[in-house]
Order: sequence, then structure tokens, then C-alpha cells
Amino acid sequence: MRVVRTLPTLTRAIAALRMRRARIALVPTMGALHDGHLSLVRLAQKRAERVIVSIFVNPTQFAPNEDFRSYPRTFASDRKALAAHRVDLVWAPSAETMYPEGFGTKIVPEGAALAGLEDAFRPHFFAGVATVVAKLLIQCDPDVAIFGDKDYQQLKVITRLARDLNLKTRIIGAPIVREKDGLARSSRNVYLTPDERKAAPTLYRVLKECAAQIAAAQPLGAVLDEGRAAITRAGFTLDYIEARHSETLEPIGSLRDGPIRLLVAARIGRTRLIDNVGV
Repeated sequence: MRVVRTLPTLTRAIAALRMRRARIALVPTMGALHDGHLSLVRLAQKRAERVIVSIFVNPTQFAPNEDFRSYPRTFASDRKALAAHRVDLVWAPSAETMYPEGFGTKIVPEGAALAGLEDAFRPHFFAGVATVVAKLLIQCDPDVAIFGDKDYQQLKVITRLARDLNLKTRIIGAPIVREKDGLARSSRNVYLTPDERKAAPTLYRVLKECAAQIAAAQPLGAVLDEGRAAITRAGFTLDYIEARHSETLEPIGSLRDGPIRLLVAARIGRTRLIDNVGV
């Protein structure tokens, strides 16, 4: 497994893969890898002969009050895990490589990026994500790129970005990987205290209960109100729990307006968790 840190070396490495007529998959990450990330790698290996994993903690998607400096960085263990999974190439650029002096271009997405979900609480976020993902797709030139369903709004934004910019890469969503108690795997779970960790699966439990009630044609507004109350009782500060159209992320009024995705974001202690389920 090669670890590449400069653009000229990356270009040569990808050209060598293309000479072998290999189909290439990219798995973009910010490191601190867990089983959820590794499930993306395994899916990538099913979709392509060669797999590139990028590791880059992207500063432009963090607001000044967010956890960029404290975001977990575990490159040595990440590298070991990827080698064990027989990844072909790790693209690990520096911030200076991705955003050299004088860098002045930003992609500002609309559509799903303005759905009033993550964008309402992190208005800087999707411009940072869209810009860095576009750069990664251009740099690595993959046939497919794998993103987890946990960041569902992000997945929809990136899918539209690739389509709108006529990039050849096909964006593929991968199922959420969960702990035995239902908590979605996340690099930020390491921030949870023992008591917070016990409460954290409430988000998934409430989502499942709400999805079942909506599928049974119970009034959507009342179901979501009950869900909000249950999450708050568990000790969370709720940002949102919403029922949205699965493709457009537009608000919906009833089961007839589906397909439906339920999305939640909430804080417990100093940790912000997100999750989603389909109805």
C-alpha cells in the first residue's frame, strides 16, 4: 500500500493504475477510521479493482467554534487498518497542498444543501464539503466514490455536485454501520462520557419508533412531536428531527408524499450526533 502526499506523485500513481485498465474507487475520509469507514472500503473493493482512500481533515468545513483542532487524528492506526484491508493507495495531502497560498475558489451548493437541516446549524459546512470533495474527485479521477448514508444530506449534496459538474464519477451511498445497541458509528463517539454513551442510542430508537408509526399512517406532526419530547427527556439538546423526501429533502406532510427519510441531529454533552432512517 502506497501513501502519497504530493499531487505529482498522486498523478503518476493513478496513471499507473489506469495503464492496467483498472477501475478505481475512492473512499474520502477525515481519518480516525472505524468499522463504518472500513465497510466503505469493502464496498469499494466490490465496485472496483483498485481502491484509493483519502485522509484529510478539511479545515474549511469547520466553523471557528467547532472541533477542528481537537478532531481525532490517528494516522498510524488508520494506515495499519487500511493496509490490512489491502487498500492500494492512501492520499494524505497537507492543508497547504489542498489550499495553497492564494487559493480563492469555493463551490457554494444549493438544492439539498439549503434544506434547512445541517445547513441551518452549520451554514459554512456544505461549501467546505463541496469544494474539498470536488477537488478530491478531480485529483483522484475515480470511476466511483463511496460515501456513507449517515451523513445523508451530505450524500445528496455530493451526488448533485457530481451530476451538475458533469464529473464522470458515480457517487454510491453505503448503509450506516451501527454498534450492537444501534448507535451509528462515528469518529466523534470517542467524545462521549460513559453516561452519555448509554443515552446515545436513544436517537436511533426514537427514529425507528417514529418510522414505524408513520408507516402505520399515524399523523406525521404528532409522531415527530413525540419523538422530540423523547429525545429531550434522554438528556439531549435537539437541533432537529424532520421527515423529508428521501431524494429532494423537501418537507413532506404525510406518508403519501414519500419516499420518506427521517433525520435527526442533537447534542449531548460536548458531542453532536446525527442519524437517519428510511420509512
